[in-house]
Amino acid sequence: MRKNHFYILKLKQLILPFILILFTICLVIFSNTNLYAAKNGLLLWANSIVPTLFPFFVATELLSHTNFTYYLGKILNRFMKPIFNIKGEGSFALIMGIISGYPTGAKIAANFRLNNICSKEECERLLSFTNNSGPLFILGTVGISMFGNSTVGVLLLISHLLASITVGIIFRFWKANVKQPSIANSSYKNSNDNISLSNLGGIIGNSITNSINTILLIGGFVVLFSVIISILQNSQLLNVLTTFLSPIFRFLHIPEKFTSGFISGILELTNGLNIIGNLPEKHLTYNIILASFLLGLGGLSVLLQVWSTIAKTDLSIKPYILGKLLHACISALYTFLLIKSFIVFNFDLRIKRSICLFDRF
Repeated sequence: MRKNHFYILKLKQLILPFILILFTICLVIFSNTNLYAAKNGLLLWANSIVPTLFPFFVATELLSHTNFTYYLGKILNRFMKPIFNIKGEGSFALIMGIISGYPTGAKIAANFRLNNICSKEECERLLSFTNNSGPLFILGTVGISMFGNSTVGVLLLISHLLASITVGIIFRFWKANVKQPSIANSSYKNSNDNISLSNLGGIIGNSITNSINTILLIGGFVVLFSVIISILQNSQLLNVLTTFLSPIFRFLHIPEKFTSGFISGILELTNGLNIIGNLPEKHLTYNIILASFLLGLGGLSVLLQVWSTIAKTDLSIKPYILGKLLHACISALYTFLLIKSFIVFNFDLRIKRSICLFDRF
């Protein structure tokens, strides 16, 4: 028995090196298409992600050096505590997570934990529902650029935010029986009172430096997963995964042509959404519902971004994973109901124009 356990342990230790060696070999074999994929990922990061996220990262870093979250918490504590079982300061993570998108909510939750502003359980609750796709991404990139219809963007945004709030309400019971340690807000407040014009330059410099590190991390994941998707396509592994998922899609009465976009979206959100948004209008309801599901899920790339963001804390990744799975399912359900409502009120949900953000490889 002990010998079998030893072999299983050794096998587990060999799996990751084997995958990495295989990945390196594929980089060499498919070097031309991988180079093209990496360039596309870099362009996607530079043109879409940096302009929308970097200013918000700098803003949140600067605000974290002020008493803004303290006073915001005082004002909103009466709402946050009964609804989400989180102290008022958590409202800052919720608001910024909604406005700026992935992975701002996780970054703020990690900062809260490092500065002892919220308890471990409260920060894990924040992780479950404050990491959302930003309105600029949903309305502009997905709604207008991919689906060519601003109404679709509005529908997706409404269902996305409603699902996020629903997940937050559900996760108010996460480790609710754990006794919360007393956290002195006054010490946090007083520690920021020393900020003045004399040290403003240093604070701005540190905020920009931290924001650059975060945005570079995100860019690395986007490029990496663009290359991984390229390898899966060129090695025909994507077709194997498509064949594996086809029975599930048939059971759900979803056309199999959506499988490739769905798998790509599971790996990297924007790639999958781009594929789904450019599929024929004949199955528009499926396009929108699957897009809503992927927006709620975030994808493996975002998961790793969040994981790396909380790496220096004692926070568990489990509430984030469970929260995203719930968010995806609930968002898809809300989208289905909203589609029916929009049709009743004669809102136009047809794809009028669809722009491919970057060439497929």
